[in-house]
Amino acid sequence: MNFSLEEIIKATVVLFAVIDIIGSIPIILDIKRKAGNIHALKASFVSLIIMLLFLFFGEKLISIFGIGVAEFAVAGSFVLFFLALEMILGVNFFKQDDKAMKTASIVPIAFPIIAGAGSMTSIISLRAEFDQVNILIAIILNIILVFVVLKLTNPIEKLLGDTGMAILQKMFGIILLAIAVKLFSSNLQELLT
Repeated sequence: MNFSLEEIIKATVVLFAVIDIIGSIPIILDIKRKAGNIHALKASFVSLIIMLLFLFFGEKLISIFGIGVAEFAVAGSFVLFFLALEMILGVNFFKQDDKAMKTASIVPIAFPIIAGAGSMTSIISLRAEFDQVNILIAIILNIILVFVVLKLTNPIEKLLGDTGMAILQKMFGIILLAIAVKLFSSNLQELLT
């Protein structure tokens, strides 16, 4: 167990960019309007459980299919790449089912918005670079932030305004794009050797 503040900070930033809870505020507000009240504690808890399961068992799960962490990280870099393009260009590569928007708020919020393909891919990819305990702490820090944002969605939206929200989304999109390129290049070398 190698506790590293540097790894915690890096993993926290990666997960923060991927989860993009700030950029998801407009989506969350839309879900809240359609589905009713959002239960911040339940959504945060379910997201935490999903991420922890993937942290501890994700590698075993992908190994069942004969895939290693490097292969998953390279594949995940493509997912992160397209998520970043969505954030930067404002296009939709990943479609959301209208029926899911009308179900309980936990389903679209906890999964796939918070603990979706991007965060799961990132967790597996981070396992290739960082110690598990540091990723665990980063996940917990992000879930705390998710809980706070879900509790304060309306005041945050008023504080940032449309312009502030757009700037944050573009900024985190560029960070995520750089992370995707780094994941691709560093893990591709391992695959080719």
